[in-house]
Amino acid sequence: MSDHITPIRTYLAIFFALVVLTVITVAVAFVDFGYLNDVIALGIAIFKATLVILWFMHVKYNTRLTWAFVSAGFFWLVIFFLLTGADYVSRNWQYQTDGWEPVGDKAAAAAAHETPAQSGQEQGAEEEH
Repeated sequence: MSDHITPIRTYLAIFFALVVLTVITVAVAFVDFGYLNDVIALGIAIFKATLVILWFMHVKYNTRLTWAFVSAGFFWLVIFFLLTGADYVSRNWQYQTDGWEPVGDKAAAAAAHETPAQSGQEQGAEEEH
């Protein structure tokens, strides 16, 4: 591997780009883009990680073997995001006033949140009638 000398101004430019991207990430967090908030934040984070990996970790000027390992890491990261996303969208959850509950069997969900005192009161009330 040949030694490559990166100018200081390149490091400063990357540093300021990272600072600007961090400010953009914080600004985006205060604006409601709906489901795109996560997509925008992840896109900025991936771009920032790429800048750090290429210049601060010197992968840009390294061997092809290093590129293969870095690419494999990103490949596995994409797989993990896809599997997590597939699991998330395949669940049938809906937000209720008292928290997240399955949409399916409402009676079972209501019974699961019932306290023992409530169930005893209901049984006693049924026996009186």
